[in-house]
Amino acid sequence: MVKRTRRRAVRPTHDERTEQRILEAAHAVFVRRGTAGARMQEIAQEAAVNQALLHYYFRSKERLAEAVFRRAAGELLPRVIDVLGSDAALEEKVARVVELELDHLLRAPFLPGYLISELHHHPERVPQLISAITGLAPGDISSKVFVKLRAQIAGRVEARTMRAITPDQFVVNLLALCVFPFAARPMLMALLGIDREGFERFIERRRAELTPFFLKALRP
Repeated sequence: MVKRTRRRAVRPTHDERTEQRILEAAHAVFVRRGTAGARMQEIAQEAAVNQALLHYYFRSKERLAEAVFRRAAGELLPRVIDVLGSDAALEEKVARVVELELDHLLRAPFLPGYLISELHHHPERVPQLISAITGLAPGDISSKVFVKLRAQIAGRVEARTMRAITPDQFVVNLLALCVFPFAARPMLMALLGIDREGFERFIERRRAELTPFFLKALRP
């Protein structure tokens, strides 16, 4: 009698390149469709892997979504924090933040809408994600950025070269001016009657105009 041997299931080996390919594909799908609209099958097709590998590397759609959010926010937030909390002059900070924001968002125009949606749907995980992305607690980020800006603004106000503004309003105004065109991109394209190339030209004009516009608004 021939004894039959039982085949053992072969588990896939962990490969960092495959994991990175899955994460990049998930990033593209989640940012394009949002977490609710993204499907694991579409992510698998984008990554050119079978769907079982998605579960092997990330276990669930929720874990994959969190990894994508961490990656998306981590692409920009630390650099902006570093600029705003640096010893650079206010004019240099404004110009650098405008360049960072517009350069990155031109490459990823769906990113603001995706991040805003995720923050609204998962507010409970924001503090943990910010800490993981930046290495700082939210309160430490506020101290790093706002203490420095408060001192710089106070010096300019005392010298009568800038009107009084709180550092939180300074930061929110600056970021909003950069991010809004991308968050409202479909609406702006329809209102202005422009296509994708026209939107890119619109942003290039904005790149040239935004820093002087912002700084002029702060003059007394």
